[in-house]
Amino acid sequence: MMEKLQLDERDALLAPLIANGWVLHSKRDALVKEFKFKSFIDAFGWMTRVAIWAEKWNHHPEWSNVYSRVNVILITHDVDGLSDLDIKLARKMDAMSSI
Repeated sequence: MMEKLQLDERDALLAPLIANGWVLHSKRDALVKEFKFKSFIDAFGWMTRVAIWAEKWNHHPEWSNVYSRVNVILITHDVDGLSDLDIKLARKMDAMSSI
């Protein structure tokens, strides 16, 4: 069963993500980031590649796409907050955005 990140581990796990542009949601225990691409095709292609990992890990982001921008919210609904899966998917998204 998935567990919410404990306070003693959160800071160490979140620090590199926050340094890479992720922010904590103002009203939810969630991570937020806007990814910017050169074009709609680049943004949509990235979303497609990320979707394959999200499906594989059974952890799906809340996201929206307008032209070359993708806004992402990561939260684990089962625990009403952040879990290891959010950290894992955020890292994957960052890695895939620089490909």
